Amino acid sequence: MAHRRGRAGIGRMNAGAGAKLKYTKKAEEIKEVSLQSAVSTVKQLEVKLTEFAKTHHKAIQQDPAFRHKFLSMCAPLGVDPLTSKKSFWSFLNMGDFYHELAVKVAEVCYAYKSKNGGIMALKEVRRVLNIRGRTKFKLNANAKDEKQRKTTSTSTSTSGGSPSPGKYSEDDIIVAIGKLSKLGSGFRTVMVGSTRMVLSVPTELDNDHVQVIQCAQTVFAERREGISFDQVREMTQTQTQQWSDDRVKRALDLLLAEGMAWLDRVNGHEYYWFPSVWKEGMSEDTQ
Repeated sequence: MAHRRGRAGIGRMNAGAGAKLKYTKKAEEIKEVSLQSAVSTVKQLEVKLTEFAKTHHKAIQQDPAFRHKFLSMCAPLGVDPLTSKKSFWSFLNMGDFYHELAVKVAEVCYAYKSKNGGIMALKEVRRVLNIRGRTKFKLNANAKDEKQRKTTSTSTSTSGGSPSPGKYSEDDIIVAIGKLSKLGSGFRTVMVGSTRMVLSVPTELDNDHVQVIQCAQTVFAERREGISFDQVREMTQTQTQQWSDDRVKRALDLLLAEGMAWLDRVNGHEYYWFPSVWKEGMSEDTQ
């Protein structure tokens, strides 16, 4: 009797193991089908995306907002027209465009570094780039008038070209800075309040430094003047804590040492001016 019960138990165990094996096999089959379906869908979307790019390539090249939307469409599919070597992306010339823009961004940041210490509002970088882009475009056009007259309309219409100079958006500049940051050159963007700043130095700014610059933004926006030591201490006070004098001094000293802030003494009082802040504010006043 016990022997028969033992054999029955073994039989149930074998049946259970067989059922588990079947479930495992079925799950793998479903997984394989799902994977193949996903790959097929992505390939179809890539084809559609390529057709879209070919149809709207002029808008992608000439309209910064449209270009940003296009790159946003590519990202979820893992498609990067900036680095892709596939021939069907070559007509966009987007990789060359952003590499050239990265060089121009670096030139602007380094040109103003002695004045702002390597921190500059993104809006200001864009303003300078677009002014320089339009000026350079006009000069090149004047210098090559004779050559352009000899160029046939056919060759002009068939050339893909790059996005037009003088039409850089903030999103374009952020993409270009992303390329520079990969070189370990210190280029990156940081948010200071509601303003995005471009940093072109390897100096690490912690939250204290960013908060001091944000306080300077507030003071300049309200009074068009520099910020004092006491104002920094008062504006950084919260319900739970207040910055010590040493903490305020450490933050201001680093910003002064890096050239990101200037010290102005007037009638025995010291005021800290931030070129990146007042330059941005003055630009907004003239718009």
